[in-house]
Amino acid sequence: MTSADFSTILPELALAIYAMGALLVGVYTGKDRIAPMLVWVTVAVFVVFAFWIGVSGPTSRFAFRGLFIDDAFARFAKVTILLSAAAVLAMSQNYMERRGLLRFEYPVLVTLSVVGMMVMVSAGDLMTLYLGLELQSLAAYVIASLRRDSVRSTEAGLKYFVLGALSSGLLLYGASLTYGFAGTTLFAGIIASVEGQASLGLLFGLVFILSGLAFKISAAPFHMWTPDVYEGAPTPVTAFFATAPKVAAIGLFARVVFDAFGGVVGDWQQIVAALSVASMFLGAVAAIGQTDIKRLMAYSSINHMGFALMGLAAGTVFGVQAMLIYMAIYVTMNIGTFAFILSMERDGKPVTSLSSLNMLSKTDPARAYALAALMWAMGGLPPLMGFWGKFYVFSAAIEAGLGWLALLGGIASAIALYYYLRIVYLMFFGEENEGLDRSRSPLLTGLAVGSALVMVVGIATLFGVEGAAGLAAVALVN
Repeated sequence: MTSADFSTILPELALAIYAMGALLVGVYTGKDRIAPMLVWVTVAVFVVFAFWIGVSGPTSRFAFRGLFIDDAFARFAKVTILLSAAAVLAMSQNYMERRGLLRFEYPVLVTLSVVGMMVMVSAGDLMTLYLGLELQSLAAYVIASLRRDSVRSTEAGLKYFVLGALSSGLLLYGASLTYGFAGTTLFAGIIASVEGQASLGLLFGLVFILSGLAFKISAAPFHMWTPDVYEGAPTPVTAFFATAPKVAAIGLFARVVFDAFGGVVGDWQQIVAALSVASMFLGAVAAIGQTDIKRLMAYSSINHMGFALMGLAAGTVFGVQAMLIYMAIYVTMNIGTFAFILSMERDGKPVTSLSSLNMLSKTDPARAYALAALMWAMGGLPPLMGFWGKFYVFSAAIEAGLGWLALLGGIASAIALYYYLRIVYLMFFGEENEGLDRSRSPLLTGLAVGSALVMVVGIATLFGVEGAAGLAAVALVN
């Protein structure tokens, strides 16, 4: 170990030290009384770290003999993870405090989860991969069941833990097979051992690893935990699950297939394409019958992960670039949508039923138009940013000779458009009922409206995101 090694992992190390320091402060200074302040300090820390990582330069660095990789791809993912986690923490503070859920452990656990995500996207070795993945997951299991007096929240945390343990077992079995046949756990060593054609044992290892990672991004058929956990967990926690961990998991997915198995694209391309098709159609069809907006967003996330996987299935630099652009847009859409969901109240109590949105345009037009723009963007309607996200992944698939995958994606997108437009219909043409309370949080309204504006006028910033994503994709694939 050298000073250069520690310099490379300094952001992760500093953030871990902050989490442990915050834990000690919480224990010794009155516990939950400092929780609101701790949330805002953590938000500030995330934003500062995102800026620090974003301006750290384009060079690629390796630490601990290749165990940890700091390149443009990892930095793009880390900035997205940190900013999305900061946004979710900021919009959850008031909601959690009003319902007696804001404990000082909450921002600490989110911070530890974020550290795990940052390690995940920088993993250069199967052991580093697993350490980052488990650090992220263990913290997530706890915050999923943070509402201890709720049966549904406890069930969500338990279900997430049990199925997460199953996915970890699949991943570890695949890692052991890969190590056995490659003779190393380093991604660089694995790709060297493949040499254009992977052995049957390595392919089995790859299948098990991808199965374990597919659980983390809630790709079908490993999606079974998603609707129940999204519905049962506290809404701010659901918002967190729908954003930062998705970026980290698909970033790790890309890291594995390109850094460890980049020499046999044809072998894993069909696996990723199958996961993409299954996710797109299951998410599109299963969401149609939902009456709870959190469950609908769960199936929506499955559908969107299918489109992100389409970019990876291309197996090209442009495919990785398209995936990164899609994920940046996806996170922005979800932050705005969950800011709206957090503001859904009737008589001061949270509601999540779709019927509560009836004729919202009459009582609160600003929020109604903001959610309409976000739903149109999620459905991929032009000229909103959601359309451009799908345009990039479709283009990557066609360019790689996967026109059939792009065609199926178009069909799935048309199916999914039904339930997005149904929400718009309810807000503007539904039956009148009690309706929702007007939002009491300027922050939530601002995030929802701001995200909607980004979807409408974000084309002006798309080229900047495209350039950063392009550099990240080149760093990964080459």
